Amino acid sequence: LSFLSGFFQKMTQTSAVCVIITDLFPENAKNRCATMVFMIEWGNILYKVDNALSAVFIKYLSVFFVSMVPLIELRGAIPIALGMDLPAIPSIVVCVIGNMLPVPVIYFFARKFLTWGMNRRYIGGICRFFHDKGEKAGKKLTSGRTGKYGLLVALMLFVGIPLPGTGAWTGTLGASFLDMGGKETAISVSLGVIIAGVIMTIVSLLGLHIFGL
Repeated sequence: LSFLSGFFQKMTQTSAVCVIITDLFPENAKNRCATMVFMIEWGNILYKVDNALSAVFIKYLSVFFVSMVPLIELRGAIPIALGMDLPAIPSIVVCVIGNMLPVPVIYFFARKFLTWGMNRRYIGGICRFFHDKGEKAGKKLTSGRTGKYGLLVALMLFVGIPLPGTGAWTGTLGASFLDMGGKETAISVSLGVIIAGVIMTIVSLLGLHIFGL
């Protein structure tokens, strides 16, 4: 699409020539020039569509990567998406996928890496920070809850209610400390992320409406 639109865009300079030719040459030349003008007009349309699609794609790509960032996640990406005038439902879908993408890596590898890095010279501080955060999250999940399903519901609510210190990263890390199981963790976290996405969308739309943005 980019190649075609660029090609036809360059052809716009020939439109004036075609107008002259239609006045000087026979009917067959007029038909050819009419075809050329038609191609030029569609080239301009394709050029505009290509620019619009490129701009929208960049917006979606931006919020996709923002939703992957720890501590920001979907709860920060959705207000950004709506602030860029992206539609709500596609924004939720893109942000949920982006937020969920790191979950398997966090569950299976983050705890091992943090434990290994806690005593390393340059990364020890940040590793201890996230290690302690994961342990605290695990303790919150187990406080007052018993049974496998109780933990899964607690994890879903921990991720789904957008409060400071919660989220998919922290919840998954806490679940890994409790060895809750990869499949069970993924299901609970995904449901929690969807709940958080709906909540943040409603709050963001209300905020935009109240402030008239």
